[in-house]
Amino acid sequence: MIRSFALLALLVLPVHAAEPLGPAGLPASAFPRPDRPVAEIITSVWAPEASRDKRDEVGQVARLMGIGPGQTVADIGAGSGYYVARLSRIVGPQGRVFGEDVIPSYLDDLSRRVRDEKLGNVTVVRGQSHDPRLPPGSVDAAVLVHMYHEIDQPYGLLHNLAAAMKPGGRIGIVDDDDIPARHGTPPDLLRCELAAAGYREAGFSKLEGGSDYLAVFEAPAVDARPDPAGIVPCKDTTTRSRTRAP
Repeated sequence: MIRSFALLALLVLPVHAAEPLGPAGLPASAFPRPDRPVAEIITSVWAPEASRDKRDEVGQVARLMGIGPGQTVADIGAGSGYYVARLSRIVGPQGRVFGEDVIPSYLDDLSRRVRDEKLGNVTVVRGQSHDPRLPPGSVDAAVLVHMYHEIDQPYGLLHNLAAAMKPGGRIGIVDDDDIPARHGTPPDLLRCELAAAGYREAGFSKLEGGSDYLAVFEAPAVDARPDPAGIVPCKDTTTRSRTRAP
């Protein structure tokens, strides 16, 4: 009876809470607000995993970004862990994956998945909407998958994320070419916001088998990041034109 109760307790006890891994960067208040709507976070699952595997979504992104064995990769807004689990296999035992999110329930579920699937090279990280709280200079590549349009302080997140990147580190943003209200980001608006934060575009591809794209950017060096006070928010002309009545 005691043994059965102990087993039940193990099954229902919460997973150890994820914590930040890096020092706090600049606060959200240091940056201008984006001149665009911000989509609501509504789910940790973008699409069924089987359908995404069928089109080799993660494989496409990894090849286009040059992600391979031994690298350290961060999944910003990791949600259910679809990318985390697959990136874990791609970087291998000598690599490392940070699965970062800001929603406590998502972090709990992700921690359980990491434990249940025995993903020994994965660390779950609790970040903030303007700051991923990753170790400085630790990341070769970061992916932001179908969530950029949900970031309420993109300039802050990009500024603070750059501090976590190794020299020449690159970020890949996967999103649909649509307005934020329909959970997408127009590429020209994305390019403008990334450039305002000091990032340099390094590639743009339409992913096969779907409607989404991958935009790759090289992060600026820490001392080359623009002064937050000088950032001018990009005008959201694309969203306004797409929602204008015919």
